[in-house]
Amino acid sequence: MGIYLNPNNMGFQKSVRSKIYVDKTGMILYTNECLNTEEGFICVSRPRRFGKSMALKMLVSYYSCGCDSKELFAKYKIAKDDSFCEHLNKYNVIFLNMQQFLSEAGQQNMLNYLEQTVVEELKEEYGELLKSNDIKLSAALRKIYAKTDKQFIILIDEWDCVMREKQEADELQKQYLDFLRNLLKDQTYVALAYMTGILPVKKYGTHSGLNMFREFSMTDPMQLEEYVGFTEMEVKELCQKFGMDFDEVSQWYDGYSFTEFNHVYNPKAVVEAMLSGRCSNYWTKTETYEALKIYIDMNYEGLRGDIISLLGRAHIKINTKTFQNDMKTFLTKDDVLTLLIHLGYLAYLEDTHEVFIPNKEITEEFESAMSVSGWNDVMEVLKSSDKLLEDTLLCMSSRVAEALDKAHTEVSSVLTYNDENSMSCAISLAYYSARKYYRMIRELPTGRGFADIVFLPLKTVDKPALVVELKYDKDAETAIRQIKEKNYTQTLEDYSGEIMLVGISYDKGIKKHSCVIEKHVK
Repeated sequence: MGIYLNPNNMGFQKSVRSKIYVDKTGMILYTNECLNTEEGFICVSRPRRFGKSMALKMLVSYYSCGCDSKELFAKYKIAKDDSFCEHLNKYNVIFLNMQQFLSEAGQQNMLNYLEQTVVEELKEEYGELLKSNDIKLSAALRKIYAKTDKQFIILIDEWDCVMREKQEADELQKQYLDFLRNLLKDQTYVALAYMTGILPVKKYGTHSGLNMFREFSMTDPMQLEEYVGFTEMEVKELCQKFGMDFDEVSQWYDGYSFTEFNHVYNPKAVVEAMLSGRCSNYWTKTETYEALKIYIDMNYEGLRGDIISLLGRAHIKINTKTFQNDMKTFLTKDDVLTLLIHLGYLAYLEDTHEVFIPNKEITEEFESAMSVSGWNDVMEVLKSSDKLLEDTLLCMSSRVAEALDKAHTEVSSVLTYNDENSMSCAISLAYYSARKYYRMIRELPTGRGFADIVFLPLKTVDKPALVVELKYDKDAETAIRQIKEKNYTQTLEDYSGEIMLVGISYDKGIKKHSCVIEKHVK
């Protein structure tokens, strides 16, 4: 039992003893299937505080022959599988936290420091086999395996810290990738290699030495999507246990969507909300909004307009394939938006190749970043949104039209009305503050078409629902008539009470909005 060689299971013990532990041991079923196969090289990239390190502690506890973890896992999912005892605590495990080595190396070469430190610990256990004073780590592991016939599982946390923190150190990055390739590729002593980081691995320049890894990322989590965060069922169970309102928790932390699991929640934020008994901005407090500000302020044509559309609840189609998987090489706005997916600030729909802002917590972070930058026009629209909502609820249709004219003028230089979809983005942005009281749904299916925007009041809010229909180059009366004729209000099955029917039109000739508001009781 050591620090790097066969650590104990104390890390995972702390996890399961915590007030909140969500069972993710099912992931071990997948890693067991990958042992000693071509699929046994796994790189998992997720945003910070999304449980990457906890997963590694779990794998250490399960595979390391330096501990006895049968009782620790006994009540969790993995213990019910036939493969549980077959691999439990049967392997030599090497656990490397690259952030630790980068921080501790100081003026020393990080890789020399790493090899020296880990080999020293190997010699404590296998000194009779490692008599050379300058033996490299890979050579040491080969020799140990040759003499003991016992394979290693290599677990690496923060694998990409060199790429993130030493962005200009191209030679160090190349040396680091060469080190990983030599340590892992085509080595018979490796039964499984599992790396975690924020960035995927495969496109650092022309260097492809780590192409044996299968990448499980925020753009394509594949078989591990259930383990990216908390699933909807897991969050419902937590809300019931801690007396939290599920709808409110969903609005704050849901939004990451994958092929099978359409609702994946930020785990750090959910845990903090449950422990504190209130929803707030928890995940983003772990890093200053300056990090987001740097990227949304980048001067790429169309990026500013896309950010504004995203804030208006739009989905933006992007190409993620040009992203170079680093934090400095940006050729297009799509590269910036792809980085924001990996950082957790945007969610991604693989089927449609679209990005969007996932939830209220992230929306607030965008607002904070924009408030200290050159986004004064947008901030003016957001500040005016309280009055716009108030006038809408008072049926002050002329004031609503005037306010929308003003909002459109503020952002028209980067958000142009071309059709009802772009108009919908701008209107959603104008009603920004409504999100404090409502769940906003764009393009709500009604059975007879789609209601453009629906505002459903949160359970704790005493306000009427709003059904908004938009018309581009048609009159507002037509919009109201469509709401009635297609019976959009009947779609709100779980809602009863007053509903505001809001018809909004835009005349591109005179560049003016018009508005009609009617009250309806369901």
